[in-house]
Amino acid sequence: MGGSNRLLSVEELAAWLGVPKKTVYGCWRQWGLRGYRVGRYLRFRERHVEEWLQTREA
Repeated sequence: MGGSNRLLSVEELAAWLGVPKKTVYGCWRQWGLRGYRVGRYLRFRERHVEEWLQTREA
């Protein structure tokens, strides 16, 4: 699996996945994507995103 412990912002994750920011928020709220609140910001650990993506394979 690998991945890193790097924290991605909503904007960075949206760019990486090629989706709108709204989709990232939806994945977090409704589909179980693990996110962390850092103050008022939402961050995603890169390795958790990669693990989550593997469970969502079509």
